[in-house]
Amino acid sequence: MKLFLCGDVMTGRGIDQIMRHPADPVLYEPYARSALDYVRLAERRSGEIPRHVPFDYIWGDALAEIEQRNPELQIINLETCITADGLPEHKGINYRMHPGNIGCLDAAKIDCCVLANNHVADWGLESLKDTLLALQTAGIASAGAGLDADAAIRPAVLQAASGKRLLVFAFACVSAGVPEHWAAGRNLPGVNLLPDLAQASRMNVAHAINAWRRSGDIILVSLHWGANWGYDISLEHRDFARNLIDFANVDIVHGHSSHHPLAIEVHAERPVFYGCGDFINDYEGIGGHQAFRPDLTLAYFVDVDDETHHLRRLEMIPFRLQRFQLTRATYEEALWLCETLDRECRHFGGHVRLDEQNTLLWSPLTDTDSS
Repeated sequence: MKLFLCGDVMTGRGIDQIMRHPADPVLYEPYARSALDYVRLAERRSGEIPRHVPFDYIWGDALAEIEQRNPELQIINLETCITADGLPEHKGINYRMHPGNIGCLDAAKIDCCVLANNHVADWGLESLKDTLLALQTAGIASAGAGLDADAAIRPAVLQAASGKRLLVFAFACVSAGVPEHWAAGRNLPGVNLLPDLAQASRMNVAHAINAWRRSGDIILVSLHWGANWGYDISLEHRDFARNLIDFANVDIVHGHSSHHPLAIEVHAERPVFYGCGDFINDYEGIGGHQAFRPDLTLAYFVDVDDETHHLRRLEMIPFRLQRFQLTRATYEEALWLCETLDRECRHFGGHVRLDEQNTLLWSPLTDTDSS
């Protein structure tokens, strides 16, 4: 089974404003009163950004790369609510995309949006209901949020062309800034909040997976966890991810929340993405954290054996965010990402190299690589 994965796709705020049906741009942030402020900041850095762009605009060069690799299923972490209404939560930063712009997800043929994150209900829990309805109407599956706790923990069940099922479970953690009152409850809409990473939570996750698993299913667990900046992977995150594989028989751990890519580990021949980084956002004109190169993003293409569920191949395509559009990274940019990820992956027994097409390839660390 071949999958396309990425981290945070933040189509609200400034991104929403350049599409065909922008929402009311009003914001209630400490430093911005309009979503158009983020468009102007980006233009100050990169030049004029077109307005009323076609829905495929923001994906830029990524669409050709996805088409070339022809993944069977495409999964993103959608980090915005989809609504034209509501009142903003008192959390400092609020994202929303107008429902009329949902075509930007169709343009990339997205199969599933993970919603267990800290921006999916930014304009109130009613905006989460609007988001669920918009995705359902568009025929796009979702995981990690629902109209009650049972719906929020329910996986997206995706069928590959081969007939094989992929089950996508999604969980949100308070460590990623998810408000605790967003937790779905009995007759209460919300996200599938993971209260902690302790043993009881691990058992609950395993129980939820086993309640849905059929023989032969490939299981992906998507986790919105951890801080935004920095490369350190906590021992708690390592233990939790490995436990998912060893005791819950999870095949892919899809982590996100960090604004830049983090280390990848392959444990028991199954991949753990500790943080996939942002993929699309409106941060282009915002200063700070330049050491992490937040303008550089990665698309992950994961090939998993249908029978053994072991990782067969992992390649990552590097892009640069410019004028709110994904542009294929230059050799120098790709090399920086490669060297950075290689440094981090070596802590987990992995090696990342750059091929002649400026594609990053993961492989196990060998004695030759270590020398």
